[in-house]
Amino acid sequence: MADFPTTARVVIIGGGVVGTSTLYHLAKGGWSDCVLLEKNELTAGSTWHAAGNCPNFSTSWAVMNMQRYSLDLYSRLEAEVEYPMNYHVTGSIRLGHSKERMQEFERACSMGRHQGIELNMMSLEDIKSRYPFIETHDLAGGLWDPADGDIDPAQLTQALAKGARQMGARIERFCPATGVSRDGDEWIVHTDKGDIRCEKVVNAAGYYAQRVGEWFKPFGGRTVPMVTMSHQYFLTEEIGELKDWTAEQGHKVPLLRDVDSSYYLRQDKNGLNLGPYERNCRAHWVTPDDPMPEDFSFQLYPDDLERLEWYIEDAMARVPILGSAGVGRVINGPIPYAPDGLPLIGPMPGVTNAFEACVFTFGITQGGGAGKVAAEWVMHGETEHDMWAVDPRRYTDYTDQDYCHAKAMEVYGHEYAMHFPQHEWPAGRDKKLGPNDARIRELGGVMGAYNGWERANWFAKPGDDTSEEATHTWGRSGPWEVRIREECEAVRDGCGVLDLPGFSRFWLTGEGADEWLRGFVAGALPRIGRMNLVYVSDSRGRIKTEMSCVRLAEDSFVLITAATAQWHDGDLIRQSVPEGVEVKETTTERSALIVTGPKSRDLLSPLTDADLSLAWLSHQHCTVAGKPAFLARVSFAGELGWEVHATNDDMPGIYDAILDAGATPFGMYALNALRIEKGYRTWKGDLSTDYSLIEGGLERFIKFDKPQDFVGKAALLVEKQQGSKKRFVTLLVDADEADAPYMSTLWHGNDVVGETTSGAYGYRVNASIALGMLRADLAEPGTELEVDIYGKRCRAVVQPDQPLWDPQNERLRA
Repeated sequence: MADFPTTARVVIIGGGVVGTSTLYHLAKGGWSDCVLLEKNELTAGSTWHAAGNCPNFSTSWAVMNMQRYSLDLYSRLEAEVEYPMNYHVTGSIRLGHSKERMQEFERACSMGRHQGIELNMMSLEDIKSRYPFIETHDLAGGLWDPADGDIDPAQLTQALAKGARQMGARIERFCPATGVSRDGDEWIVHTDKGDIRCEKVVNAAGYYAQRVGEWFKPFGGRTVPMVTMSHQYFLTEEIGELKDWTAEQGHKVPLLRDVDSSYYLRQDKNGLNLGPYERNCRAHWVTPDDPMPEDFSFQLYPDDLERLEWYIEDAMARVPILGSAGVGRVINGPIPYAPDGLPLIGPMPGVTNAFEACVFTFGITQGGGAGKVAAEWVMHGETEHDMWAVDPRRYTDYTDQDYCHAKAMEVYGHEYAMHFPQHEWPAGRDKKLGPNDARIRELGGVMGAYNGWERANWFAKPGDDTSEEATHTWGRSGPWEVRIREECEAVRDGCGVLDLPGFSRFWLTGEGADEWLRGFVAGALPRIGRMNLVYVSDSRGRIKTEMSCVRLAEDSFVLITAATAQWHDGDLIRQSVPEGVEVKETTTERSALIVTGPKSRDLLSPLTDADLSLAWLSHQHCTVAGKPAFLARVSFAGELGWEVHATNDDMPGIYDAILDAGATPFGMYALNALRIEKGYRTWKGDLSTDYSLIEGGLERFIKFDKPQDFVGKAALLVEKQQGSKKRFVTLLVDADEADAPYMSTLWHGNDVVGETTSGAYGYRVNASIALGMLRADLAEPGTELEVDIYGKRCRAVVQPDQPLWDPQNERLRA
């Protein structure tokens, strides 16, 4: 074909709403030399049968931000590209049956206000006045989202496609991609019409994303973590009462979501559209007798309304007019689910210049923002806002198909579930067990999953309630609280031991490793035999990652990072190191313990031949309990202590010897309480690309006078000269029953002035603590603020810029 494009800057595979939005945003960013390939007609996948609901609501800061952008874009897209769209902004009501649900709504309202979204709490009278057909006798209240509504998914996709074409981008319909190959630094995307040579590829293939992902395995890729679920909704015939009310009022009733019963109910013409997320849900294309078809364009599954019976009856009791009309049409179509129900947007793990924008469960409301985020990744290698919540690298090798299936069933069946801070979802567990796992459980360990690794959150004693139901609270008090306090006190007064499998470890060796590292990180490198914290920033000087840098020799280093950062930091390192520097990962072969507390030296002395008088931030090879080990003189708990690293085979003997010597086992919840008292930051909580290194209070880790131009140096120099708009602060909070969760809004009078990045109770200082980002002019010790915790504004006071516990680090250095 003479007209077929044989080269492009970017090729997007998939022509649903997300693929076309990515193309539109690339073109808007000046990258018009891009091609989108669609195997059938645009919208042929999940897009064409989507219900098209458009909420702002999310309990994820990043996802709410993305949806907010989408709705703003949709409100002006029709005029911008001159394409007609049915976009009904009806507002929506979320129904709350319990105090806990109303607290969740309060939190969402607070996050919304911070982002400029007007979400508001509703009384029963408010609900009835906006939705006269509803029964409210058993409700606690509701939430009002005035910008919610519904849009025609096909029209939206065509409008984005028209906009992209107007700016010079290409769309090839009825042109399936058939594979990819590499030629030097370029991708070649194969189609039946010919090959397209390009710099970058985006997998936006919807429920076919896993199949497309297989093409990238020879180039470092993995199986895309996803399962396709069957989602059913049905449209009723016309309801006379609803028709008359609509004619009289001049508008539709708001969209209704009964999130505790798990369905949405929306007016569609003069009937209703009911869409449940049923517990007895069904996945498709997961067994040999139900293979995925080569092409499922514009097709549906057979109706299966029996599955929805309970939900239909519940909805009819809530809105009785629903039962007054027959079923007009049933839609039962495929929707892809990632294990946490959030999409995959960002760099394809392990593969250079390949990206994902796929596995969207709510692709219509997220599509506009997702296209923006995907385009930012492709064009700039970084995004305006921190988008770790949807980054494909948040999953690693534990997400096999059994896991994905179990989690998809769980997430779909609990689509509107509340995600309580102490609750651990039971499906897909025990994927990665550390060498001490059996012993930990024997000791009463109540486990949590961290990048698939099972770690003890707290240690229960006989008689403690460890049921899932006990964790259904936003409050700090529960059967765990007294145990966390005991564990913190054991670390404060004696010696505690924490089992930490899953640390991400990267061993760098080879000539030039030190010189490369100096240009890679913002700060200085440690001397041989020492270790320190190093930070990597993006082009804006924002915090990309934090690593412990252990220097073994002139050109030999171990970089240790968070468990969850394994694929993020692994890619960052591997794709940056020069020729001649070898990267060896030892994440799974070794495990670690934290042995810490004022008596830790006394406890370890008889067990090791190490020199325990070596200073803070030193390290050494030694034996512990007769086993080879590596001791690092650091402690995230902020007490005298060591990290003990050893092979998986040797670790059980070391752990047992430390327990037998009298150490108290403690868990991740206690560690969180201990670290927050020291102001120690957590990755992707306090440390994210929403903040610069200077804003994050990390200027002491920047070496501005070194000759190397590390990424972000220029931006940080400008910020240093002009001053920062925000500053990292520690707050003491007059909290009530709950501590401040991530991204709680900070108020000064009637002004939103910042947000918390983490919060917990400190059992050594006996106070509720929050770390956060605050408008710079208010970041003075003694400034009084309010922090919004689940709808209650609690007094908070800015503390001096030093740790609350052991401010001079005397205990740490003892």
